[in-house]
Amino acid sequence: MKRFFQPARRSHLRAIPWLVLAATLPCLPHPMTSAAEPTPINRPWTGPYGGVPPFDQVRVADLGPALEAAMEAELDAVATIAANPAEPTFANTIEPLERATRDFERVQTIYGIWGSNLADDAVQKVEREMAPKLADLADRIFQNQKLFDRIKAVYEARKTSGLSPEQQRLAWLLHTDFVRGGAALETEAKKEMAAINQELATLSTKFSQNVLKDENDALVIIDDAAGLAGLPESQKTAAAAAAEARGQKGKWAIQNTRSSVEPFLTYAHDRALRQQVFEMFVSRGDGGGATDNNTTIRQILELRARRARLLGHATHAHWRLENSMAKTPERAMALMEEVWGPAVAEVKQEVAEMGKIAAAEGAKITIEPWDYRYYAEKVRKKLYDLDESEIVPYLQVDKLREGMFHTAAMLFDLHFTTVPEGSVPVFHPDVTVWEVKDGKGKHVGLWYFDPFARRGKRSGAWMNAYRNQERFDGETTTIVSNNSNFVKASPGEPTTISWEDATTLFHEFGHALHGLCSNVGYPSLSGTSVARDYVEFPSQILEHWLPTPEILSGYALHVETGKPIPAALVAKIKKAETFNRGFKTVEFLASALVDMKLHLSTPTADPDAFERDTLTALGMPGEIVMRHRTPHFNHVFSGDGYSAAYYSYLWSDVLTADAWEAFTEAGGPWDPDVAERLKGHVFSVGNTVDPADGYRAFRGKDPGTGALMRKRGFEAAAQ
Repeated sequence: MKRFFQPARRSHLRAIPWLVLAATLPCLPHPMTSAAEPTPINRPWTGPYGGVPPFDQVRVADLGPALEAAMEAELDAVATIAANPAEPTFANTIEPLERATRDFERVQTIYGIWGSNLADDAVQKVEREMAPKLADLADRIFQNQKLFDRIKAVYEARKTSGLSPEQQRLAWLLHTDFVRGGAALETEAKKEMAAINQELATLSTKFSQNVLKDENDALVIIDDAAGLAGLPESQKTAAAAAAEARGQKGKWAIQNTRSSVEPFLTYAHDRALRQQVFEMFVSRGDGGGATDNNTTIRQILELRARRARLLGHATHAHWRLENSMAKTPERAMALMEEVWGPAVAEVKQEVAEMGKIAAAEGAKITIEPWDYRYYAEKVRKKLYDLDESEIVPYLQVDKLREGMFHTAAMLFDLHFTTVPEGSVPVFHPDVTVWEVKDGKGKHVGLWYFDPFARRGKRSGAWMNAYRNQERFDGETTTIVSNNSNFVKASPGEPTTISWEDATTLFHEFGHALHGLCSNVGYPSLSGTSVARDYVEFPSQILEHWLPTPEILSGYALHVETGKPIPAALVAKIKKAETFNRGFKTVEFLASALVDMKLHLSTPTADPDAFERDTLTALGMPGEIVMRHRTPHFNHVFSGDGYSAAYYSYLWSDVLTADAWEAFTEAGGPWDPDVAERLKGHVFSVGNTVDPADGYRAFRGKDPGTGALMRKRGFEAAAQ
């Protein structure tokens, strides 16, 4: 799917901090040599709600020194644990390790926020400088033999030493991740792995910064209003504001972000401009100049393959999926291939309908990728009498946010109220903060919302956990955020968004609720710290509440009249639920299949050629491109996050479709018994149970693909 994040860039997945670093900012083969003085960022968080991030005290110049001081403190704590002469126990080894990460996590949170949301040249310079130092921290902890021996001893005795199920799970997770990180390798192999990780740290940072530069710098400037023909007024206004912000007052700018590009491709009548905007967007990281990522991709693939072999795996994909729900690349590929055929067949039908409309209008064209959304919208109008531009005025960000709050209250008894003005510092004026309580008035956590695009903010949408829920040393409540890139309306005007963006909004809020519902003892098992191909399940299921009549009638209010969306329009939305599913499935699956095949193959000298040849062999429809082309595939190359794992969205959607049928089979989307099971067995348990067991406890059975096929409108394949 579409919305994504990883530690320091997209971080809805929490792991033990040094494990996060090993995956995203790997390792330097020599120790840090200079002492670092603490900065204001290093202090424990103070203020209300158990302490809040001190965003008002952050200086970019302090980011590097703060990280170095926190790393040294963590290494000291780890050294003390490793040197303990007492026999290893959970209490003297695993629990101290949980405590040892907290100070560093606070600093890394702030560092990651600046890197994702405020990444000017100064911040990017710090990122380049800190990547190898952060990698060094991960490597020194993974390769601490005394520490690993203690972890291994606790792990091997976990079933006979009186540990609770949650403690056993944590011992297993910690041991597994250390082994996967190279802790069991021989000395020379450890050195080689450290060298590999060092290079990967630098290359991943370079990759993501190249993409961000292309997104920041590239624009399509329109100086004739005729080029805006077909666009809704809200899009015209936003484009004018974007141009004015770039010193082009009186013109219109289409920014190089999805929320700006996709509406233009859907509505703009000017085909040449659509092509120009499309080519700008799909060429990020692929321009042949200083920001071209193809060489970097090849180097990353080679290093990942070497690392996998060192760890005893045939490929990076086999290493990556070992600890997932799928377990093997073969199982993931089987699922994708099962869906690919019906999806491609559906695309052929969609294109045929588009061709009829184009011909009827006298357009003698072959449908190209920059035409697909435009003519799909015309087909929608013809088949369903539904014009998405009719829907957009009802999709106000602020009103939809209230609809999300209503959903959280009805399903999970979570209630949101804005914090008193000025009581909590924020990192940008666009950010707002809500306190979250349960139905008894107990404080649960804070939710930060940062909805708008800005220069220096990476594209897409994501959730972060600034602080994870835990209670093994006393109750600690969570702090989570949702970040988006909606095109901000003119001052004083409500921001309206597309149906796609509204779906994304609910999706990311699902991740936030996963964090807010967490009810576990140990932070490394908290919230969204689950298998990569399970973490998208809670977010994807929340998307289903957007089109419910209760949400649309109560919170989809017209931007001018304030009236709720008409029942007739809601009925059209429902009727068109599976419209264009071929396109949506194929553009996603193309990315997921190329990702997997890249990591199953011998690294290629030409990633562009590999992408092209793979898609040809798959029978990729020429009217569609991958949702994320390889040169800007941040999920896969700005860190290990979704590498060989982009399929996870589809794997999770199998669960999502089946889980939604649990609601429809019962009392409907608000059924309290099903919601209680969903919270109790999925949203609240974090990684304290195996996800397959947790799902089975919720649903009473294992999922199959039938529900997914029905959800996507591939009825014949669902039989």
